[in-house]
Parts: sequence; C-alpha cells; structure tokens
Amino acid sequence: MRIVIAGGHGKIAMLLSRLLAEAGHEPIGLIRNPEHTDDLLAVGATPVVLDLEQSDVGEVADVLGDVDAVVFAAGAGPGSSAERKLTVDRDGAILLADAAGEAGVRRLIVISATGADDFHAESDDVFQVYLRAKSEADAMVRGRDLDWTIVRPGALTNDAATGLVNIGETVDSGRIPRADVAALVARLIVENGAIHRQFEVVSGDTPIAEAVLSL
Repeated sequence: MRIVIAGGHGKIAMLLSRLLAEAGHEPIGLIRNPEHTDDLLAVGATPVVLDLEQSDVGEVADVLGDVDAVVFAAGAGPGSSAERKLTVDRDGAILLADAAGEAGVRRLIVISATGADDFHAESDDVFQVYLRAKSEADAMVRGRDLDWTIVRPGALTNDAATGLVNIGETVDSGRIPRADVAALVARLIVENGAIHRQFEVVSGDTPIAEAVLSL
C-alpha cells in the first residue's frame, strides 16, 4: 500500500512510517522543511516537500495520485500561536480531506485529541483554540464522503510501546505512548478498520489488534 502522511516529520508520523515500511508498505511523508528529508529516508519514507499552509486543494491532490490511504498527523506543535492552531490543526486537516476527495482517495485517518469537543468557544487561550481547531476539523471530516476514521489519543508520551490500549467513544483521561498510537493507526490502515468511527484512546489492558476488532 502507498500511504501519504501529512506532518511527516512529526514523532507519531516517523514511528508510523517506520512500521509501515518494515511491513512492506510505501509511506510518503509530507514535510515543510526540506532539511528533514534525510530523517524520513532513514525510517523508510519517501519525503515530499509541501506546506499545507501555503497550498491549495489542487496542489495537495496532485501528490495524492495512486495512493491507498491518507493520514493527517500534522500539528502546529508546542509553543505555536493560536492562529497556527487554526491554520494547521484545523485548516490543514480540512484541506487534506478535500484534496483526498478530489484525488479519489477514500481512506482518511485523522489524528485528533481527546476532549476536543470540550472547549470554551469565546476563549483566546492557546490550548482552548487548539481544542476548538481539532473539534472543528473533526466535524468537517465527518461530513465528507470519505472512509474516514478519527483517532483521539490522550496525553502523548515518548515511552516505549505497550501494545495495550483502552478505546471508546469517550474514555477516562489518561496517557498513551506515541508508539502505541502509531501502531494503532498502522493497523487501521492495513485492516481498513473503524470506518466512519471516531474514538478516544489511552493506555489500557486490551491488545491493539483486539481493540481495533471491537470497533
């Protein structure tokens, strides 16, 4: 399979690319900074320099030709402004969904955030704007005629993968290693699982394979 990953140099994206490449698939990472090219090559991904904030639907659709799935793993990142939470976390996800539709790629997985719908609409606090951005992006994706899945992980850590998760429409707050999120997304891609499902996920006691089947 050929899988395009937006936010290709992000921590989850890099872990996901390595998993997919090791399984014989072809991950393609979209990156803003050409200096990250070698990092993607090192994990088995094909780098494509494309800035979602500076691109239109047609330009993004052009790089989605002959692709089996698309993953939105991009984010403005820690320390970024409220404005960029909207232009990256929200508008970037919507742009990718629209480009997938134009390119005829049905499978889309969006990495969002637990509790995204619980935000203060009138607040200009950066974290509240971040939650709003994720919530609004997720809502727009759910309205697209695509085979979408929205994954809402809890607080992300750099701990080693456990392979064990707790998944549900909503779950108690918790943490989860980025490596487990990557493994979950990889399984969703390969098994085409959880289509038209939005769920939260944190560390738990259910093997990822079993958790995906439960969806």
